[in-house]
Amino acid sequence: MQHRLWVAGGALLAVCGLALSAGGAYAYYFDSTRTDVIAAGVQIDGVDVGGLHAGEARQLLETRLAERLREPVTLVYGPHRFAVLPTRAGLHVEIAATVGAAVQASRSGSLAHRFFRDAGGQPLQEAIPLQAALSPRHLETLVDHVAQVVDSPARNARVEPKPLATGLRIVPARPGLAVKRPLLERALTSALLAFDGPRTLTVPTRPLQPHVSTSKLTKRYGTYILVSRETFTLRLYKNLKLTKTYRIAVGQAGLETPAGEYTINDKQVNPSWHVPLSPWAGALAGHIIPPGPDDPIKARWMGFFDGAGIHGTVETWSIGSAASHGCIRMTIPDVEDLYPRVPLHTPIYVG
Repeated sequence: MQHRLWVAGGALLAVCGLALSAGGAYAYYFDSTRTDVIAAGVQIDGVDVGGLHAGEARQLLETRLAERLREPVTLVYGPHRFAVLPTRAGLHVEIAATVGAAVQASRSGSLAHRFFRDAGGQPLQEAIPLQAALSPRHLETLVDHVAQVVDSPARNARVEPKPLATGLRIVPARPGLAVKRPLLERALTSALLAFDGPRTLTVPTRPLQPHVSTSKLTKRYGTYILVSRETFTLRLYKNLKLTKTYRIAVGQAGLETPAGEYTINDKQVNPSWHVPLSPWAGALAGHIIPPGPDDPIKARWMGFFDGAGIHGTVETWSIGSAASHGCIRMTIPDVEDLYPRVPLHTPIYVG
C-alpha cells in the first residue's frame, strides 16, 4: 500500500513538472514573439501605440507627424496674428529613438511579469515623450519677429518748446509693452512639439513703465528758461508755469546767439569781461576787462555755452533787436531781477 502511494506521488510530481515545463516553454515562446511589440496602454506624446510592432508605430507616428507639420501654431496679440510652421522653427524629431524607448519600456520586468501582463491584457500605462527638438536659433528669430511687431517702448514725459520758442508744451508719459520672450519660447516649443493640445497661443507680454512720469516732470524742471530770438523775449518758468517774460537783445547776423538746449553753468555778480578770441574783438581779443565803464557786461552774468551768456547792458536801445556779439542782453533792472530766480544748472533753450 505504501509503495503504491509513493508511485502515485512520483507520477503526480512528474506530471506537474511536465506542466510547468510546458507552461514555461509557452511563456518563453509567447514573449519571444513580442520582442518589438509595444505593450498595451503605452502612448507616445498622446498617440496610442499599444499592441503595435515597432515598424507599425514608426509609420503611425510619421503619418501623424506629417499632419502636424502642415498645421501651424498661431500666435495672437490684439489685431496681430503670426502663423508659425514647425519647419520654420527647425523641428527635428527622432521617431526611431522614441519608438525604441516605447519598446524598451514594454520589455521591462521579468519574463513571468511580462507574460501575465500581456497575456492577461493588463495595460502598462506608460507615457513616452516624443524625442524632438527645435533649433534655438530659428526659435529666437521667430520670437524676435513677433517682438518687433508687438513691442512698444515706454515714452518718458518731456518738455518741448513751441515753434519760435514762444511757449512750452508738455508731452505726457506713455506706458510701453514688451513680449515675455522666454515664456513665449517655452509655450511655442510645447505647442510645436506636441501631437495634441492648443494650436493658438496668446503672446505673453509685460507692461513697461516710463522712467519719467508726467507728475515727476514739474519736479525735474523747477526752473526753465526759454529764449525766442525771433520775438526777442526771454520767458522764465517755475514748475513749468510761466512766471515772467523779459524783453532782450540777441546776436546780430553772423554772430548769432547759439541755438539749442543748454544749462546755466556759470553765475557771477558784477563780472569781468573775458574778451573772446574772435576777429570782431580786435585788439581786445583775449584780454580781461574788469568791472567798470569799459566793461560791457553789466551787473550780472549767467553763462551757458562757449562764452555766450545772459548779462545786463547800458545800451538799452538794443533791447528788442539783434545787436549783440552772441550774448543775450537785458536791461540792468531785468537781469538783476532774473539772476536770483535762476539756480546753476537751470536748463535754457534758445530757439
